[in-house]
Amino acid sequence: MAKGVTVRVAAAQFAVGGDRQANRATCLRAIDAAARRGARLVVLPEFCNHLSWYDDRAHALRMACRPGDDFLAPVAAAAGRYGMFVKVHVTLATADAHRVTAASLLYGPDGGLVAHADKQVLMGSERDHLDPALDAGPVVDTALGRLGLYACMEGVISEVCRGLALRGAQALLNSLNSFALDEASLHIPVRAAENKVWVIAANKVGPLLPDEHADAVAAGLGVPREALHGAGESQIVAPDGTVVARAPRTGEAVVVADIEPARAGDKRRPDGTDVFAARRPGLYVPIAARPRPAPDFPGRRADEVTAAVVRPGATAPREAVAEAAELTTRAAARGASLVVVPELFCFPGGIVEEATGEHEALAREALAKEALAALTGALADTDTYLACTLPHEGVHTGYVLRADGPVLVQPQLHRSARHAAWADGPPGPRLLTYDTPWGRVAVIAGDDSLYPETFRLAALTGADTAAVCFTGTESWESALGLPERSAENRMNVVAAGHATGAIHGLPRDFGLWQTRSAPFDGRISHPDTTPADGRLTLAPIRPAQAARRLVSRGTDLVDGRPWHLAGALVPAARPGGAS
Repeated sequence: MAKGVTVRVAAAQFAVGGDRQANRATCLRAIDAAARRGARLVVLPEFCNHLSWYDDRAHALRMACRPGDDFLAPVAAAAGRYGMFVKVHVTLATADAHRVTAASLLYGPDGGLVAHADKQVLMGSERDHLDPALDAGPVVDTALGRLGLYACMEGVISEVCRGLALRGAQALLNSLNSFALDEASLHIPVRAAENKVWVIAANKVGPLLPDEHADAVAAGLGVPREALHGAGESQIVAPDGTVVARAPRTGEAVVVADIEPARAGDKRRPDGTDVFAARRPGLYVPIAARPRPAPDFPGRRADEVTAAVVRPGATAPREAVAEAAELTTRAAARGASLVVVPELFCFPGGIVEEATGEHEALAREALAKEALAALTGALADTDTYLACTLPHEGVHTGYVLRADGPVLVQPQLHRSARHAAWADGPPGPRLLTYDTPWGRVAVIAGDDSLYPETFRLAALTGADTAAVCFTGTESWESALGLPERSAENRMNVVAAGHATGAIHGLPRDFGLWQTRSAPFDGRISHPDTTPADGRLTLAPIRPAQAARRLVSRGTDLVDGRPWHLAGALVPAARPGGAS
């Protein structure tokens, strides 16, 4: 679709029960409502044909749809009648009845089936009676732009949406069956912002379980019965992470927005960095390989330690160095085990002067050495570690320091246009980690924090804490991106930026089917976030919690991902365009 051309799209939310005919009528009512409002595409929630709850596999098979049956045929006919695209999600049985999948189906303006994508990541009880996808879902070229389909748990991790975007999707259509509040507040908008695509997401409202089982399940989960209702807040999100339309938390609703699909073709940041062109597919090979056990951590990870974000206010380089050292001394005195400072903290706003002559390069190196010496000195007679970044031989380089000097040196992995005037050295060859007495740390240098692959690699190495030294030039990075990286990778994130920052500690309560230390607040994986306030902020992080990865029964958030379908992320299997 040409640049500047807009199209009206809709997301519908409603309740679904155990009566297939009533559920079909609800779907048709939502399609009618979207058509009346001029939508050319509508996305319906996950599991439209039946509650996602079955007595056994035979029950799941009986309730599943078949192509062209009395549930799907009327939906297809409605798409044809209104000349619109309809994305519906149902359980779908194969012709031989050997497999039942959770299927996203897209019907086109002629009533024909345009795309079919089976769900790759099944959660909890879905695993008992449904079968995961055998193939990655397609990206389809339509009159509305290039569309990709996914569902619920597939958006709690990054790989599925990333693969669709890399294969050319401009809009991602997400159907959800979720009671988790952090779907709407975190995971849905991040998938739009990190890929610079549109996301149209439709969630359920109303009970998600049969009435006769709701009390028992709620008691087993340790949550109120009403917490197991669909969380609503269906939404349409722009490529910068802005929610342009949002449904209420409860109640049936259809929301619409006029979107410009061609906006998704621009992957540039404000500084000119093309975040897709700057990717390093060769680094990401472990993401598309069978997970291996991470190296053992020597000793025992700490239950809790204190982290600190230090943000000097001085603008003169040497004054900033002195202030950072003084604040580090104060943080260590207050028990901080880890201190993180913004990227290139001794340069105003993290911007190194553009001059690239030999004299300027020598001056940069000299200032970097002074900064390292000052920060190392501030750590004297302490057990505190510090993460920072500085110029080093033409490379933006991250460090982990302790009292006797650097223990980890991490060159930035991805090139950044804002450092192009001076950072002409080679990017880092791999992501490194360091084992402190209390946990395994990775330092994320600058714009490496933009790439979900960076944190995924850190998780695969067994890192429990990411020290992020960044600047933050787009609002979504701090508000959405970093807490989501913490949530989806089970990792503490301590992030220091020049005008932003936060400490995202892993919560003591995580996932479902657990004994809770506090009442359920509707969030399943959101970290405990302490925003940076002033020059020095301290808050707890919990390294040992990184070992708790089961978001639901049988669903490992880190090692249970569909690695075998992530070929679009790595060089050997990355197609050149839409499929």
